[in-house]
Amino acid sequence: MGEVFSQLSMSLDGYVAAAGQSLQDPLGRGGLRLHEWLFATESWRAEHGLNGGERDVDAELVEEMIEGVGAYVMGRRMFGGGEGRWDLGWTGWWGDDPPFRVPVFVLTHHRREPLPMAGGTEFHFVTDGIEAALERARAAAGDRSVCVAGGGGTVRGYLAAGLLDSLWLHVVPIVLGGGTPLFDGPLDVTLEQERVVAAPTVTHIRYRVRR
Repeated sequence: MGEVFSQLSMSLDGYVAAAGQSLQDPLGRGGLRLHEWLFATESWRAEHGLNGGERDVDAELVEEMIEGVGAYVMGRRMFGGGEGRWDLGWTGWWGDDPPFRVPVFVLTHHRREPLPMAGGTEFHFVTDGIEAALERARAAAGDRSVCVAGGGGTVRGYLAAGLLDSLWLHVVPIVLGGGTPLFDGPLDVTLEQERVVAAPTVTHIRYRVRR
């Protein structure tokens, strides 16, 4: 069985999204700056059907994190489409061919039938909590890893429940001054630093989660 991990870009002041999140600005006003390092990589661009990009340490790390993932878990807000009952015309931010290409389990309070997409991605909507979503993701992934993709509240929930094995934080040298914090209030968790990868515009830190 593969590990359960998460990876998030985070500002120096601890935010994984900026203030003012909306359908127009899903990462908040200025929040896309958290991911500029990622958008520039050859690996990310290839996953999204785009040419070009930088072939550097960031690109190699992106490939390392994607390789071996057999299923994803994400929160309702990361999948998008607003709160409340589903607008069935909403199929996510990623167009007809999302970059996941494996099953994705979306945490929600509102039932919805599975949503198959091009390229092998199929979204499943889970209404009975984070443990149930992880159990289904593990079954789908088999021997491969499960990635808890986000957002911040979802990752924090899995951390608090002791369900993550490891966590990558990509620390970007910007200060957002507000938004969605990853570490918001008491959190009984011990992180053991395993690896640090320095790059020109971001520092990648991998932590082992000790229970």
